[in-house]
Amino acid sequence: MTTTAPAAPAAPARGMPGAATGAVQLVNDIRTGRFEKTMSGLTAMGAAITAVEIWTSHDGASFGNKMMWLPVIVVPAAIPAGIAGVVSARAARTVLPLMSALIVANGLQGTYLHWRGIAQKPGGLRQNLRYNLEMGPPVFAPLLASLVGGMGLLAGLLRREGSDQ
Repeated sequence: MTTTAPAAPAAPARGMPGAATGAVQLVNDIRTGRFEKTMSGLTAMGAAITAVEIWTSHDGASFGNKMMWLPVIVVPAAIPAGIAGVVSARAARTVLPLMSALIVANGLQGTYLHWRGIAQKPGGLRQNLRYNLEMGPPVFAPLLASLVGGMGLLAGLLRREGSDQ
């Protein structure tokens, strides 16, 4: 009587689409240091898109408060910092986190100012909250800008490909 050995489990196919494969690749990129460059580049792209959105929103409000100019200046500064972070490990550890921290701080400040703007509308936060939320400054937009800064801070913390960390 002939017995056959049990079949070895099949190896997963390379390039197999799916969330599990994407997660495995992401973890591998973080371990090898490739993700640091990706986050730096995403910070630059996110800052560019966010800067345009901030400009159009604040311009639509005629820059009624001088503080509206601050994110128009701070957020675009992350574009060259993010690009530099892709090219240079030193920039990714110094310039990019500095600019990103400024964006996070400005986003938190903007959140406060947007809530204050809603509170100052007729009826404030008690009588006309729903209307004031819909017609006032966007409450969560500054926090979305802070997320761009958070990506830059994360890039500064990640290990760089080829480094000995």
